[in-house]
Amino acid sequence: MKLGFVSDSLGSLKFDAMLDEAVRLGVSGVEVNTGGWSTAPHFDLAAMKSSADARRAFTRDFESRDLDIIALNANGNPLHPTQPQQGECLKDTIRVAGALGIKTVCTMSGLPAGRDGDLMPNWVVSSWPPETQDILRYQWEDKLLPFWNEIAALAKENGVERIALELHGNQCVYNVPSLLKLRQAIGPVIGANLDPSHLFWMGADPLAAAQALGDAVYHVHAKDTMLNAPVQATTSLLENGSLMDIPGRSWSYITLGFGHGEEWWRQFCYRLKMAGYDGWLSIEHEDVLLNSTEGLEKSVALIRQVMPVAASDYSPQAI
Repeated sequence: MKLGFVSDSLGSLKFDAMLDEAVRLGVSGVEVNTGGWSTAPHFDLAAMKSSADARRAFTRDFESRDLDIIALNANGNPLHPTQPQQGECLKDTIRVAGALGIKTVCTMSGLPAGRDGDLMPNWVVSSWPPETQDILRYQWEDKLLPFWNEIAALAKENGVERIALELHGNQCVYNVPSLLKLRQAIGPVIGANLDPSHLFWMGADPLAAAQALGDAVYHVHAKDTMLNAPVQATTSLLENGSLMDIPGRSWSYITLGFGHGEEWWRQFCYRLKMAGYDGWLSIEHEDVLLNSTEGLEKSVALIRQVMPVAASDYSPQAI
């Protein structure tokens, strides 16, 4: 496995300073945010799309530091009913990835409205009342599947081999069954960006998810979640309080090791190996309380202790 981080983890730094920090931390690469819900402080998508010189300069900045471009990440809602620019961001990200020779693009599945004419996305997480099933049929059959058939064709046209969908709340694809459902419908270009932090707050088990997904794991975000048991006891994990109010929330994104300790992350890495995954662990720092540089330092130190690096060389003795 290889270790890197998501560029927005150091969003306050200029591009060169962010890459220099990656070198100082001793990671092997950086996953770069291109738009969507990100302001993309380290990537000018329009310039990258239009200028071969800009793309060459971008690549040189990584190569000169012996860093890899892990993936491009268009994290947002590409099926937002009133924000078509989010879908266009994903399409342009795929085009630029192809021009840069990058084979993996990370994104979200998207979440449409509940019916034609609605203006806001609608996330269905229960099977009752019965109109929920009408919403799901509309979202999947009328919006999600046509869109992803188009995206799969665009990816093939541009040489992008893997689209890693983050299993994220407020998206049509948010757990193992919904990822496998879309993958079966669209094809093997679709896989998972397995981020345990989201599965924690939705009540799933990332260790079991790694096993269930198997070769559908295309990318991994290393991000932790603290489950705040005293608050959870009365509010549940269905949380819509301010992300900045850590004491008042039932769960919060947190620096690696502060929500789940080293032993859990050791098991996670081993489960990924068992599932056949030997790719990137990309740290995503979104801890409100810890300084971003300190949080990344602590996260890198933890993952370096538990991450398998060398290939297995074990074979039973001939006796």
